Amino acid sequence: MNKAELVSDVSGKTGLSKKDVASVVDAMQSSITSALVKGGKVSLVGFGTFQVSNRKARTGLNPRTGEKIKIAACKVPKFVAGKGLKEKVR
Repeated sequence: MNKAELVSDVSGKTGLSKKDVASVVDAMQSSITSALVKGGKVSLVGFGTFQVSNRKARTGLNPRTGEKIKIAACKVPKFVAGKGLKEKVR
């Protein structure tokens, strides 16, 4: 499901216009991104948690040459599914 399909689905379920739903989806995405940039996390009970995870520096291999390369440490966004979501997907 892409963003347009999500907006259409939510619009059909709520009776709101697609324009209004698209604004809400954009605002939610922006709010989650802002919280993660600040180092925080966003927990949606029953759905899951968005948080920032730290990756350690490591050694990798260049697939083309087989040469060893150093991969720097970095921060990456991470989503952990909540209990309610896990139970529904099973």
